[in-house]
Amino acid sequence: MLTVTDVVKTFKSGDQTIKPVNGVTFSLEQGTFAAVLGKSGSGKSTLLSLLGALDKATSGDVVVDGVNISTLPDRKLTAYRRDDIGFVFQAYHLIPNLSARENVMLPMEFAGVPHKERAARAAELLTQVGLGAEMHSRKANKLSGGMQQRVAIARALANNPKLILADEPTGNLDDETGELIIDLLRKLAHENKTTILVVTHDHALATRTDRRFRLARGQLTEDGVQAA
Repeated sequence: MLTVTDVVKTFKSGDQTIKPVNGVTFSLEQGTFAAVLGKSGSGKSTLLSLLGALDKATSGDVVVDGVNISTLPDRKLTAYRRDDIGFVFQAYHLIPNLSARENVMLPMEFAGVPHKERAARAAELLTQVGLGAEMHSRKANKLSGGMQQRVAIARALANNPKLILADEPTGNLDDETGELIIDLLRKLAHENKTTILVVTHDHALATRTDRRFRLARGQLTEDGVQAA
């Protein structure tokens, strides 16, 4: 489902060339819940940006469901980000003065889904991630951190993405709430057959995933062996 082949990202810093992602190769099957572990500054977020088409690799290929996004023109990359990828962030990135339901409806509005269908699917997704109907109309800034993260996950699922990319999704949560979010992501991967890749420095989260990678000095390894 996801195949990454010899991906390199190069930055210039003065006279130095920095490679936060340097020859990364791995693949994930559909419905896999995977984690990339690494310290701050190890290149985890850079890798996620490349997979989500928020940035372009210097070289190498990223293939999602048979489509090489590394070669797509900008117009098609916009559609890819809208239709095929769901993003979950540590800071939630919800619109605070919109309700939980309205936040989940937004990606579908951009995709041209009719209002009635948007509202029905948003309610369904919010229920699926464990938010009761009484919370659907509550403004995002009136929800707890754990509830906001659930809304963010429901929003990521709105357009039935093939791949969900999560950047430190438990980073702002207490341990108990973080465990609940991990359980939810794992359940979504296995029951919805959605491929989910989490980047994190949280070892407890990583132990709950199907596959675990480590990114250090731009190199990706799995279980101490070069990932393939």
